[in-house]
Amino acid sequence: MGAAATRRHTRPRHAGHHTLGSRGPISQVPGTARATPCFNGWPPSECPVSHPTPDVLLHTPLHALHRAIGARMVPFAGYDMPVQYPAGILAEHKHTRSAAGLFDVSHMGQLRLTGADAAAALETLVPVDVVDLAPFKQRYALFTNAQGGILDDLMITRRESDLFVVVNAACKAQDIAHLRAHIGARCGIEVLSDHALLALQGPQAATALARLAPAVTQLTFMTGMHVTLEGAPCFVTRSGYTGEDGFEISVPGTHAEGLARALLAQPEVQPVGLGARDTLRLEAGLCLYGHDIDTTTTPVEAALTWAMQKVRRAGGARAGGYPGAAVIDAQLATGAARKRVGLLGREKLPVREGAELFDADGKAVGRVTSGGFGPTANACIAMGYVAAASAALGTELFADVRGKRLPMTVSAMPFAPHRYFRG
Repeated sequence: MGAAATRRHTRPRHAGHHTLGSRGPISQVPGTARATPCFNGWPPSECPVSHPTPDVLLHTPLHALHRAIGARMVPFAGYDMPVQYPAGILAEHKHTRSAAGLFDVSHMGQLRLTGADAAAALETLVPVDVVDLAPFKQRYALFTNAQGGILDDLMITRRESDLFVVVNAACKAQDIAHLRAHIGARCGIEVLSDHALLALQGPQAATALARLAPAVTQLTFMTGMHVTLEGAPCFVTRSGYTGEDGFEISVPGTHAEGLARALLAQPEVQPVGLGARDTLRLEAGLCLYGHDIDTTTTPVEAALTWAMQKVRRAGGARAGGYPGAAVIDAQLATGAARKRVGLLGREKLPVREGAELFDADGKAVGRVTSGGFGPTANACIAMGYVAAASAALGTELFADVRGKRLPMTVSAMPFAPHRYFRG
Protein backbone atom coordinates (compact mmCIF):
# COMPACT_ATOMS: atom_id res chain seq x y z
CA MET A 1 0.00 0.00 0.00
CA GLY A 2 3.08 2.20 0.04
CA ALA A 3 2.62 5.65 1.54
CA ALA A 4 -0.99 4.89 2.33
CA ALA A 5 0.20 2.42 4.94
CA THR A 6 1.52 5.21 7.13
CA ARG A 7 -1.66 7.30 7.29
CA ARG A 8 -3.61 7.39 10.52
CA HIS A 9 -7.06 5.87 10.70
CA THR A 10 -9.93 8.23 11.56
CA ARG A 11 -12.14 5.63 13.23
CA PRO A 12 -11.88 5.70 17.05
CA ARG A 13 -10.85 2.07 17.45
CA HIS A 14 -8.32 2.41 14.63
CA ALA A 15 -6.51 5.38 16.10
CA GLY A 16 -3.30 4.75 14.22
CA HIS A 17 -0.91 2.13 12.92
CA HIS A 18 2.66 1.57 11.91
CA THR A 19 4.36 -0.44 9.22
CA LEU A 20 5.12 -4.03 10.19
CA GLY A 21 8.78 -4.58 9.39
CA SER A 22 11.01 -2.57 7.08
CA ARG A 23 10.02 -4.36 3.85
CA GLY A 24 6.36 -5.19 4.16
CA PRO A 25 3.49 -2.91 3.20
CA ILE A 26 1.16 -4.71 5.61
CA SER A 27 0.21 -2.48 8.54
CA GLN A 28 -1.39 -2.95 11.91
CA VAL A 29 -3.94 -0.93 13.84
CA PRO A 30 -5.29 -0.96 17.39
CA GLY A 31 -8.59 -2.79 17.81
CA THR A 32 -10.93 -3.98 20.50
CA ALA A 33 -11.06 -7.59 21.60
CA ARG A 34 -14.58 -8.40 20.48
CA ALA A 35 -16.31 -10.28 17.69
CA THR A 36 -17.95 -8.32 14.88
CA PRO A 37 -21.44 -9.36 13.70
CA CYS A 38 -21.23 -11.21 10.42
CA PHE A 39 -23.01 -10.68 7.13
CA ASN A 40 -26.42 -12.21 6.48
CA GLY A 41 -27.39 -11.84 10.12
CA TRP A 42 -25.22 -14.74 11.25
CA PRO A 43 -23.92 -14.54 14.82
CA PRO A 44 -20.09 -14.36 15.07
CA SER A 45 -19.81 -17.95 16.33
CA GLU A 46 -21.35 -19.25 13.09
CA CYS A 47 -19.84 -16.82 10.61
CA PRO A 48 -17.22 -18.22 8.22
CA VAL A 49 -15.62 -14.80 7.80
CA SER A 50 -15.78 -13.32 11.30
CA HIS A 51 -13.18 -14.04 13.93
CA PRO A 52 -12.63 -12.62 17.42
CA THR A 53 -10.94 -9.27 16.94
CA PRO A 54 -7.36 -9.26 18.26
CA ASP A 55 -5.91 -6.23 19.99
CA VAL A 56 -4.17 -5.42 16.71
CA LEU A 57 -5.67 -5.73 13.23
CA LEU A 58 -3.48 -6.00 10.17
CA HIS A 59 -4.07 -4.16 6.91
CA THR A 60 -3.46 -5.49 3.41
CA PRO A 61 -1.95 -3.15 0.81
CA LEU A 62 -5.46 -2.58 -0.57
CA HIS A 63 -6.99 -1.39 2.70
CA ALA A 64 -7.23 2.27 1.64
CA LEU A 65 -8.81 1.25 -1.67
CA HIS A 66 -11.43 -0.89 0.09
CA ARG A 67 -12.51 2.05 2.20
CA ALA A 68 -12.44 4.43 -0.77
CA ILE A 69 -14.93 2.28 -2.70
CA GLY A 70 -17.27 1.75 0.24
CA ALA A 71 -16.39 -1.68 1.57
CA ARG A 72 -17.89 -2.93 4.81
CA MET A 73 -14.92 -4.14 6.84
CA VAL A 74 -14.84 -7.02 9.35
CA PRO A 75 -12.07 -8.78 11.29
CA PHE A 76 -10.88 -11.95 9.60
CA ALA A 77 -7.79 -13.97 10.56
CA GLY A 78 -6.33 -10.94 12.28
CA TYR A 79 -6.92 -8.58 9.33
CA ASP A 80 -9.40 -5.80 8.67
CA MET A 81 -11.00 -7.22 5.53
CA PRO A 82 -13.87 -6.33 3.17
CA VAL A 83 -16.88 -8.58 3.68
CA GLN A 84 -18.91 -6.77 1.01
CA TYR A 85 -19.11 -3.63 -1.12
CA PRO A 86 -22.16 -1.39 -1.73
CA ALA A 87 -23.63 -3.74 -4.37
CA GLY A 88 -24.06 -6.41 -1.69
CA ILE A 89 -23.15 -10.08 -1.35
CA LEU A 90 -25.84 -11.47 -3.66
CA ALA A 91 -24.97 -9.08 -6.49
CA GLU A 92 -21.25 -9.76 -6.04
CA HIS A 93 -21.86 -13.51 -6.14
CA LYS A 94 -23.94 -13.28 -9.32
CA HIS A 95 -21.48 -10.92 -10.98
CA THR A 96 -18.61 -13.34 -10.37
CA ARG A 97 -20.63 -16.17 -11.92
CA SER A 98 -21.54 -14.07 -14.98
CA ALA A 99 -18.57 -11.74 -15.53
CA ALA A 100 -15.51 -11.20 -13.28
CA GLY A 101 -14.97 -10.42 -9.61
CA LEU A 102 -11.81 -9.02 -8.02
CA PHE A 103 -10.93 -10.32 -4.55
CA ASP A 104 -8.23 -9.15 -2.14
CA VAL A 105 -6.68 -12.29 -0.66
CA SER A 106 -3.46 -10.62 0.47
CA HIS A 107 -4.06 -11.88 4.01
CA MET A 108 -2.99 -15.33 2.86
CA GLY A 109 0.61 -16.43 3.34
CA GLN A 110 2.98 -16.48 0.36
CA LEU A 111 6.28 -18.36 0.64
CA ARG A 112 9.27 -19.39 -1.44
CA LEU A 113 11.04 -22.67 -0.77
CA THR A 114 14.49 -22.75 -2.35
CA GLY A 115 17.30 -25.24 -2.79
CA ALA A 116 17.81 -28.49 -4.67
CA ASP A 117 16.24 -30.49 -1.83
CA ALA A 118 13.13 -28.32 -1.39
CA ALA A 119 10.65 -30.62 -3.16
CA ALA A 120 11.85 -33.79 -1.44
CA ALA A 121 11.85 -31.98 1.90
CA LEU A 122 8.30 -30.74 1.44
CA GLU A 123 7.13 -34.27 0.63
CA THR A 124 7.95 -35.24 4.22
CA LEU A 125 5.09 -32.98 5.35
CA VAL A 126 2.42 -33.58 2.68
CA PRO A 127 0.86 -36.72 1.09
CA VAL A 128 1.20 -35.39 -2.47
CA ASP A 129 3.74 -35.63 -5.28
CA VAL A 130 5.95 -32.55 -5.19
CA VAL A 131 9.16 -34.05 -6.60
CA ASP A 132 7.62 -34.83 -10.00
CA LEU A 133 5.68 -31.58 -10.28
CA ALA A 134 6.53 -30.10 -13.68
CA PRO A 135 7.81 -26.53 -14.05
CA PHE A 136 5.04 -23.94 -13.76
CA LYS A 137 2.48 -26.55 -12.75
CA GLN A 138 0.44 -26.08 -9.59
CA ARG A 139 -0.83 -28.65 -7.10
CA TYR A 140 -3.23 -28.66 -4.14
CA ALA A 141 -1.69 -30.14 -0.99
CA LEU A 142 -2.35 -30.80 2.69
CA PHE A 143 -0.15 -30.54 5.77
CA THR A 144 -1.00 -33.53 7.99
CA ASN A 145 -0.36 -34.42 11.63
CA ALA A 146 0.60 -37.73 13.22
CA GLN A 147 -3.07 -38.76 13.46
CA GLY A 148 -3.66 -38.09 9.76
CA GLY A 149 -5.54 -34.87 10.55
CA ILE A 150 -5.19 -31.80 8.36
CA LEU A 151 -3.08 -28.92 9.71
CA ASP A 152 -3.82 -26.76 6.67
CA ASP A 153 -4.45 -26.95 2.94
CA LEU A 154 -2.15 -25.12 0.55
CA MET A 155 -1.19 -24.55 -3.07
CA ILE A 156 2.26 -25.40 -4.46
CA THR A 157 3.65 -24.18 -7.79
CA ARG A 158 7.05 -25.17 -9.14
CA ARG A 159 8.93 -22.27 -10.70
CA GLU A 160 12.43 -22.08 -12.25
CA SER A 161 14.36 -21.97 -9.00
CA ASP A 162 11.83 -22.32 -6.20
CA LEU A 163 8.50 -23.67 -5.00
CA PHE A 164 5.87 -20.95 -4.62
CA VAL A 165 3.55 -21.85 -1.74
CA VAL A 166 0.30 -20.19 -0.65
CA VAL A 167 -1.18 -21.04 2.76
CA ASN A 168 -4.31 -19.97 4.63
CA ALA A 169 -4.28 -16.71 6.55
CA ALA A 170 -5.50 -18.19 9.83
CA CYS A 171 -2.78 -20.86 9.71
CA LYS A 172 0.03 -18.71 8.31
CA ALA A 173 2.14 -18.35 11.46
CA GLN A 174 1.85 -22.00 12.46
CA ASP A 175 2.57 -23.18 8.90
CA ILE A 176 5.74 -21.10 8.71
CA ALA A 177 6.86 -22.42 12.10
CA HIS A 178 6.00 -25.98 10.99
CA LEU A 179 8.10 -25.66 7.84
CA ARG A 180 11.04 -24.11 9.63
CA ALA A 181 11.01 -26.68 12.42
CA HIS A 182 10.82 -29.73 10.15
CA ILE A 183 12.56 -28.83 6.88
CA GLY A 184 14.31 -25.54 7.59
CA ALA A 185 17.68 -27.29 7.59
CA ARG A 186 17.04 -28.76 4.12
CA CYS A 187 15.80 -25.74 2.16
CA GLY A 188 15.46 -22.00 2.26
CA ILE A 189 12.12 -20.64 3.48
CA GLU A 190 11.32 -17.05 2.53
CA VAL A 191 8.10 -15.35 3.58
CA LEU A 192 6.92 -12.91 0.91
CA SER A 193 5.49 -10.42 3.38
CA ASP A 194 6.03 -7.59 0.90
CA HIS A 195 3.64 -9.09 -1.67
CA ALA A 196 -0.11 -8.80 -2.10
CA LEU A 197 -2.35 -11.47 -3.62
CA LEU A 198 -5.31 -10.65 -5.87
CA ALA A 199 -7.84 -13.12 -7.27
CA LEU A 200 -9.69 -12.33 -10.49
CA GLN A 201 -12.49 -14.86 -10.92
CA GLY A 202 -15.29 -15.48 -13.39
CA PRO A 203 -16.02 -16.44 -17.01
CA GLN A 204 -14.78 -13.05 -18.27
CA ALA A 205 -11.66 -12.91 -16.07
CA ALA A 206 -9.36 -13.95 -18.92
CA THR A 207 -10.80 -11.29 -21.22
CA ALA A 208 -10.23 -8.58 -18.63
CA LEU A 209 -6.73 -9.65 -17.59
CA ALA A 210 -5.59 -10.20 -21.18
CA ARG A 211 -6.02 -6.49 -21.88
CA LEU A 212 -3.19 -5.87 -19.41
CA ALA A 213 -1.12 -8.94 -20.36
CA PRO A 214 -2.19 -10.94 -23.44
CA ALA A 215 0.16 -13.80 -22.52
CA VAL A 216 -2.09 -14.96 -19.67
CA THR A 217 -4.45 -16.54 -22.20
CA GLN A 218 -1.76 -19.22 -22.69
CA LEU A 219 -2.34 -20.48 -19.15
CA THR A 220 -4.58 -23.42 -18.39
CA PHE A 221 -6.05 -24.48 -15.05
CA MET A 222 -3.39 -25.03 -12.36
CA THR A 223 -0.48 -23.54 -14.32
CA GLY A 224 1.45 -20.33 -13.73
CA MET A 225 3.74 -17.80 -15.37
CA HIS A 226 5.74 -14.64 -14.71
CA VAL A 227 4.19 -11.56 -16.29
CA THR A 228 4.44 -7.79 -16.02
CA LEU A 229 1.20 -6.06 -15.05
CA GLU A 230 0.99 -2.28 -14.83
CA GLY A 231 4.78 -2.14 -14.68
CA ALA A 232 5.03 -4.62 -11.81
CA PRO A 233 6.70 -8.05 -11.94
CA CYS A 234 3.93 -10.51 -11.03
CA PHE A 235 3.44 -14.25 -10.81
CA VAL A 236 0.06 -15.39 -12.08
CA THR A 237 -1.61 -18.78 -11.73
CA ARG A 238 -4.84 -19.85 -13.41
CA SER A 239 -6.61 -20.99 -10.28
CA GLY A 240 -9.02 -19.82 -7.62
CA TYR A 241 -11.59 -20.59 -4.94
CA THR A 242 -14.91 -20.04 -6.70
CA GLY A 243 -15.29 -22.92 -9.15
CA GLU A 244 -14.97 -20.44 -12.02
CA ASP A 245 -12.16 -19.83 -14.46
CA GLY A 246 -9.84 -17.24 -13.01
CA PHE A 247 -6.41 -16.14 -11.86
CA GLU A 248 -4.48 -15.48 -8.67
CA ILE A 249 -1.90 -12.71 -8.97
CA SER A 250 1.08 -12.29 -6.65
CA VAL A 251 2.19 -8.66 -6.92
CA PRO A 252 4.62 -6.48 -4.94
CA GLY A 253 2.59 -4.67 -2.30
CA THR A 254 3.71 -1.26 -3.49
CA HIS A 255 2.09 -1.95 -6.88
CA ALA A 256 -1.04 -3.68 -5.59
CA GLU A 257 -3.40 -0.71 -5.51
CA GLY A 258 -2.40 0.45 -8.99
CA LEU A 259 -2.99 -3.02 -10.39
CA ALA A 260 -6.30 -3.39 -8.56
CA ARG A 261 -7.50 -0.05 -9.93
CA ALA A 262 -6.45 -1.05 -13.45
CA LEU A 263 -8.44 -4.28 -13.13
CA LEU A 264 -11.47 -2.52 -11.68
CA ALA A 265 -11.37 -0.15 -14.65
CA GLN A 266 -12.15 -3.09 -16.95
CA PRO A 267 -15.86 -3.20 -17.83
CA GLU A 268 -16.22 -6.85 -16.77
CA VAL A 269 -14.74 -6.42 -13.27
CA GLN A 270 -16.35 -5.50 -9.96
CA PRO A 271 -14.94 -5.80 -6.42
CA VAL A 272 -16.07 -8.80 -4.38
CA GLY A 273 -15.73 -9.34 -0.64
CA LEU A 274 -15.34 -12.29 1.68
CA GLY A 275 -19.08 -12.81 1.99
CA ALA A 276 -19.55 -13.73 -1.67
CA ARG A 277 -16.24 -15.57 -1.66
CA ASP A 278 -17.76 -17.90 0.92
CA THR A 279 -21.03 -18.48 -0.94
CA LEU A 280 -19.12 -19.06 -4.18
CA ARG A 281 -16.76 -21.62 -2.66
CA LEU A 282 -19.66 -23.39 -0.91
CA GLU A 283 -21.50 -23.78 -4.22
CA ALA A 284 -18.23 -25.09 -5.70
CA GLY A 285 -17.99 -27.71 -2.93
CA LEU A 286 -14.62 -26.39 -1.76
CA CYS A 287 -13.48 -26.78 1.84
CA LEU A 288 -12.91 -23.89 4.25
CA TYR A 289 -10.11 -24.68 6.68
CA GLY A 290 -11.20 -24.63 10.31
CA HIS A 291 -14.75 -25.49 9.30
CA ASP A 292 -14.90 -28.32 6.73
CA ILE A 293 -11.38 -29.60 7.42
CA ASP A 294 -9.20 -29.35 10.51
CA THR A 295 -6.78 -31.32 12.66
CA THR A 296 -9.47 -33.92 13.44
CA THR A 297 -10.39 -34.70 9.81
CA THR A 298 -8.29 -36.86 7.51
CA PRO A 299 -8.03 -36.48 3.71
CA VAL A 300 -10.01 -39.71 3.33
CA GLU A 301 -12.84 -38.53 5.58
CA ALA A 302 -12.82 -35.16 3.81
CA ALA A 303 -13.15 -36.76 0.35
CA LEU A 304 -9.83 -35.22 -0.70
CA THR A 305 -8.06 -38.39 -1.79
CA TRP A 306 -7.99 -37.02 -5.36
CA ALA A 307 -5.17 -34.80 -4.09
CA MET A 308 -3.01 -37.83 -3.20
CA GLN A 309 -1.12 -39.15 -6.21
CA LYS A 310 -0.44 -42.89 -6.54
CA VAL A 311 3.30 -42.44 -6.07
CA ARG A 312 2.66 -41.34 -2.45
CA ARG A 313 0.15 -44.08 -1.60
CA ALA A 314 0.89 -47.56 -0.30
CA GLY A 315 2.81 -49.44 -3.00
CA GLY A 316 3.97 -46.26 -4.70
CA ALA A 317 7.61 -45.42 -5.36
CA ARG A 318 7.62 -42.75 -2.62
CA ALA A 319 4.82 -44.05 -0.42
CA GLY A 320 4.41 -42.66 3.07
CA GLY A 321 7.10 -40.68 4.79
CA TYR A 322 4.72 -37.91 5.87
CA PRO A 323 2.91 -37.46 9.22
CA GLY A 324 -0.08 -39.76 9.67
CA ALA A 325 0.73 -41.91 6.64
CA ALA A 326 -0.19 -45.17 8.40
CA VAL A 327 -3.60 -43.84 9.46
CA ILE A 328 -4.37 -42.45 6.01
CA ASP A 329 -3.20 -45.59 4.19
CA ALA A 330 -5.37 -47.73 6.46
CA GLN A 331 -8.41 -45.59 5.68
CA LEU A 332 -7.64 -45.75 1.97
CA ALA A 333 -7.60 -49.54 2.23
CA THR A 334 -10.67 -50.12 4.39
CA GLY A 335 -12.62 -46.87 4.25
CA ALA A 336 -13.29 -44.23 6.88
CA ALA A 337 -16.08 -44.33 9.44
CA ARG A 338 -17.39 -40.96 8.28
CA LYS A 339 -17.36 -38.94 5.08
CA ARG A 340 -17.77 -35.34 3.96
CA VAL A 341 -20.88 -35.05 1.78
CA GLY A 342 -22.97 -32.42 0.05
CA LEU A 343 -26.46 -31.72 1.37
CA LEU A 344 -29.36 -30.17 -0.54
CA GLY A 345 -32.22 -28.68 1.46
CA ARG A 346 -35.87 -28.79 0.47
CA GLU A 347 -36.94 -25.81 2.55
CA LYS A 348 -35.96 -22.14 2.43
CA LEU A 349 -34.57 -21.94 5.97
CA PRO A 350 -30.76 -22.11 5.74
CA VAL A 351 -28.94 -24.84 7.64
CA ARG A 352 -25.80 -23.43 9.23
CA GLU A 353 -22.56 -24.84 10.54
CA GLY A 354 -23.00 -26.94 13.67
CA ALA A 355 -26.49 -28.24 12.88
CA GLU A 356 -26.77 -31.88 13.91
CA LEU A 357 -27.88 -34.39 11.28
CA PHE A 358 -30.25 -37.31 11.89
CA ASP A 359 -31.34 -40.26 9.79
CA ALA A 360 -34.95 -41.27 9.10
CA ASP A 361 -35.01 -43.25 12.36
CA GLY A 362 -33.97 -40.23 14.41
CA LYS A 363 -30.43 -41.44 15.01
CA ALA A 364 -27.71 -38.78 15.07
CA VAL A 365 -25.37 -39.49 12.15
CA GLY A 366 -23.32 -36.32 11.71
CA ARG A 367 -23.22 -32.54 11.57
CA VAL A 368 -23.08 -29.66 9.12
CA THR A 369 -19.74 -27.87 8.69
CA SER A 370 -20.78 -25.19 6.15
CA GLY A 371 -24.19 -24.13 4.95
CA GLY A 372 -26.31 -21.35 3.52
CA PHE A 373 -28.29 -20.27 0.50
CA GLY A 374 -26.69 -20.97 -2.87
CA PRO A 375 -27.73 -18.20 -5.30
CA THR A 376 -26.68 -20.14 -8.40
CA ALA A 377 -28.16 -23.39 -7.13
CA ASN A 378 -31.24 -21.43 -5.98
CA ALA A 379 -31.49 -23.68 -2.96
CA CYS A 380 -30.26 -24.10 0.57
CA ILE A 381 -27.03 -26.07 0.38
CA ALA A 382 -24.55 -27.42 2.90
CA MET A 383 -21.73 -29.83 3.43
CA GLY A 384 -20.91 -31.87 6.48
CA TYR A 385 -19.68 -35.16 7.88
CA VAL A 386 -21.96 -38.16 8.23
CA ALA A 387 -21.50 -41.80 9.14
CA ALA A 388 -20.40 -43.86 6.15
CA ALA A 389 -23.67 -45.80 6.21
CA SER A 390 -25.56 -42.55 5.65
CA ALA A 391 -23.27 -41.10 2.98
CA ALA A 392 -24.80 -42.60 -0.17
CA LEU A 393 -26.18 -40.15 -2.72
CA GLY A 394 -29.92 -39.71 -2.33
CA THR A 395 -29.99 -40.57 1.38
CA GLU A 396 -32.58 -38.48 3.21
CA LEU A 397 -31.33 -36.85 6.40
CA PHE A 398 -32.76 -34.25 8.76
CA ALA A 399 -30.96 -31.20 10.10
CA ASP A 400 -31.88 -29.89 13.53
CA VAL A 401 -32.39 -26.12 13.23
CA ARG A 402 -33.63 -24.57 16.47
CA GLY A 403 -35.55 -27.72 17.34
CA LYS A 404 -37.09 -28.20 13.91
CA ARG A 405 -36.00 -31.14 11.75
CA LEU A 406 -35.44 -29.93 8.19
CA PRO A 407 -35.20 -32.56 5.41
CA MET A 408 -31.98 -32.64 3.39
CA THR A 409 -30.75 -35.01 0.72
CA VAL A 410 -27.16 -36.22 0.39
CA SER A 411 -26.13 -34.73 -2.94
CA ALA A 412 -23.17 -34.63 -5.29
CA MET A 413 -20.86 -31.64 -5.19
CA PRO A 414 -20.29 -29.13 -6.66
CA PHE A 415 -23.71 -27.50 -6.43
CA ALA A 416 -22.73 -25.21 -9.34
CA PRO A 417 -20.66 -26.68 -12.20
CA HIS A 418 -16.92 -26.06 -12.15
CA ARG A 419 -15.87 -24.05 -15.19
CA TYR A 420 -12.09 -24.26 -15.03
CA PHE A 421 -10.24 -23.59 -18.29
CA ARG A 422 -8.30 -26.71 -19.24
CA GLY A 423 -7.47 -25.69 -22.81
